[in-house]
Amino acid sequence: MELTITRPDDWHLHLRDGDLLKAVIPHSSNHFGRGIVMPNLKPPVTTTAAAVAYRESILKALPAGSDFTPLMTLYLTDTTSPNEIKLARKSGAIFGVKLYPAGATTNSQDGVTDLFGKCLPVLEEMIEQNMPLLVHGEVTDPSVDVFDREKVFIDTVLQPLIERLPLLKVVMEHITTADAVRFVESCKEGFVAATVTPQHLLLNRNSLFQGGLQPHNYCLPVLKREIHRQAIVSAVTSGSRRFFLGTDSAPHEKRNKECSCGCAGIFNAPVALSLYAKVFEEAGALDKLEAFTSFNGPDFYGLPRNTSKIKLRKTPWKVPDSYSFSFGEIVPMSAGQTLEWKPSFA
Repeated sequence: MELTITRPDDWHLHLRDGDLLKAVIPHSSNHFGRGIVMPNLKPPVTTTAAAVAYRESILKALPAGSDFTPLMTLYLTDTTSPNEIKLARKSGAIFGVKLYPAGATTNSQDGVTDLFGKCLPVLEEMIEQNMPLLVHGEVTDPSVDVFDREKVFIDTVLQPLIERLPLLKVVMEHITTADAVRFVESCKEGFVAATVTPQHLLLNRNSLFQGGLQPHNYCLPVLKREIHRQAIVSAVTSGSRRFFLGTDSAPHEKRNKECSCGCAGIFNAPVALSLYAKVFEEAGALDKLEAFTSFNGPDFYGLPRNTSKIKLRKTPWKVPDSYSFSFGEIVPMSAGQTLEWKPSFA
């Protein structure tokens, strides 16, 4: 069995920098035409100049002959200026601004503390520049249960934001709950959308604890109950244009995952397309896979769809237990497992 689809894009991707960037980028560039690159480096990518410099580093790290295009983002802070948004749009390299509530996830300590008080002029300029806000949708209040932080964020931040600025384009990144599905579906199409990861489609929170603590299944937002996983699967396989592929592939060295305070993040770039195909096949919706992987994202961002193709062949292959590099090892999602679908260029 074989599927030929338009080459997909990854609308939520962590590439890191330095040796880690060089190690992981071939896994994304082999499968995806473009990638929205997250800005949570150390220090964060807060200016247009920094984003352009980071883009150059990514292009230099690409394998020879690769035509992968990095789409850059800015890291929103309490001090981001409206003029920076104008510069970002003028650069032609920046396609979104990422909202990290301060302390929400990896390298988010410089994130926003007062969205409505300090960032409103920036958000209004983003409307003028047609620049989407990419949202890590969790509150960071320690009194809120970690499994409820997405729902509380929707109720206390996102819903009021959309009501106040209905023309702002928003991507709710890596959604994890039925609450997020309902929220996205309740908004005006074309203004609010969501990316969905392989892990949140295939794993529930039991996957963190079965057979002992599983650090390589730990990500933020954390995996949720089975009822939420099922709701997300139903949403993406329904054919809705509001949902599109965003792997949230987030590599960390093995030693930084398997330690006393392991990092959040799942490295899924080598297996993402195989896993998405598995989800759609099991739902009887392979005919809707191409729209999710290849059409809905560029349509939302106002970019052309890719013209090249890739093939997905029904041929079993075993995922490596890890990928070894000079600096250490990275363990991928589904390590050691046999997957049924294998992508290749058409």
